[in-house]
Amino acid sequence: MEHVFVTGATGFVGQRLLGALAQEVDGFSSHVRLRVLTRIPHPDYESVVCDLQSDNVPDDALNGVDAVFHLAGYAHDLHAENKVENRYRAVNVDATVRLAELAVASGVKQFVFVSSVKAGGPTVLGQCSSEKDQGAPEGIYGRTKREAEIQLLDIGRKSGMNVSIVRPSLVYGPDVKGNLCMMMSGIEKGWFPPLPKVKNRRSMIHVDDLVRVLLLVDQDERANGEIFIATDGNPYSSREIYDAMCHVLKKPVPKWSVPKLLFDIIGLMSPRLQYKVDKLLGDECYSSDKLQSLGFKAQRSLREMNETAF
Repeated sequence: MEHVFVTGATGFVGQRLLGALAQEVDGFSSHVRLRVLTRIPHPDYESVVCDLQSDNVPDDALNGVDAVFHLAGYAHDLHAENKVENRYRAVNVDATVRLAELAVASGVKQFVFVSSVKAGGPTVLGQCSSEKDQGAPEGIYGRTKREAEIQLLDIGRKSGMNVSIVRPSLVYGPDVKGNLCMMMSGIEKGWFPPLPKVKNRRSMIHVDDLVRVLLLVDQDERANGEIFIATDGNPYSSREIYDAMCHVLKKPVPKWSVPKLLFDIIGLMSPRLQYKVDKLLGDECYSSDKLQSLGFKAQRSLREMNETAF
């Protein structure tokens, strides 16, 4: 019986990962024993109660554990970065390193870390960035994720524990949070306007496919010491995302769109608005060729964003 430890188990991805691990999926038996790290006890699984922002993981938390999936992280704080940098660093770097060191001391064989494409730095206009295109990460979130990656790989090399890192692109799926949730809600309620048909490219991945990636890199020896970008292999324009959401909501796709010129004018009003326009209509394209070389192939597309297998 394999003993698996999961952090971030109550999050958007973590819940699906637990569902997959509890089933007979991709090489994992339904007899996997699960232990989770949470702030409050989980009703269904053995729990280690701990707040990574302020607590140290108990020394015996990983006793008998074979594999760790570390999904917990700190992101999307609306405060100024300089006011919350210590929180990002405490969770994304310090707690991650302590957990990995405890894993080594506890004899854990495999450590899978969920990072972010932000750790690889900004994309280049007109290109889909790969793991080789490592630039300086923008923002404290990307910087702390990159710092954690570097230290984890070093721990893996020195200890012999297998360490694999996954950088998900934008994750979609049932009950998604954040900007995608707001966009879908706006379309459903009729206040989010039809986007212009610009030819930008944005990489995404369904939450179920991301779970399959995590299971794959845990099982494949070739993933040891490697970083993998995870996408569904189909870059989408912002208008294609809008149209797919209309399809999911069973709403007719409007035959008109807001002119791109209007967004350009809005962006000129302030740097903050320009940033929002760039996030909405800009490029964020990534290549998952390296992951596909392990045999991964996405099973979901954006028009199946409300479907789930786990």
